[in-house]
Amino acid sequence: MSNIIYKRVETERELLQILEIQRANVKLLLSDEVIKTEGFVSVKHTFDVLKRMNDACPHIIATHKEKVVGYALCMLNAFRNDVPTLIPMFEYMDGIIESKKLSKLHYLIMGQICIDKAYRKQGIFKKMYQYFKDELKSDFDAVVTEVNSKNARSSKAHQAVGFNILDVHTEEGEDWELMIWKWA
Repeated sequence: MSNIIYKRVETERELLQILEIQRANVKLLLSDEVIKTEGFVSVKHTFDVLKRMNDACPHIIATHKEKVVGYALCMLNAFRNDVPTLIPMFEYMDGIIESKKLSKLHYLIMGQICIDKAYRKQGIFKKMYQYFKDELKSDFDAVVTEVNSKNARSSKAHQAVGFNILDVHTEEGEDWELMIWKWA
């Protein structure tokens, strides 16, 4: 689709639109069929946390006619305790990063990425990640994320962009793939 603009979040209105897309794609509210075919997000952020994360490192968004149609959240390590459901991921990630001798990398966390259902299968995910890399590679060596193994669509899409699986583990009955995309 043409006329998609990739940029950093600048307004509270854009943050609210991110939360709208997030709410529409949270796993708890989706059918098994939608989870399997469309993917899902696992975490619901509060406006306060989303804004503070953005103030520290502005999120990446895709817009069409000034409407947010996709987002990639930039999450610095400083926010590791601000989203309680992510604390186990951070604790596990620390051990893996250390064991793989990657602790010297200056990395950030992909806090979450999602494309509005009406805009999927148009290359926005890949272009948004390329913009993400272009914007952040001067400050970071890599980005780390965790994908639920049930979210095969997301796992494949991340690997197609350049992520590699560091490890697979189980947390609260769910299997997770810890992934890294090195830029340096």
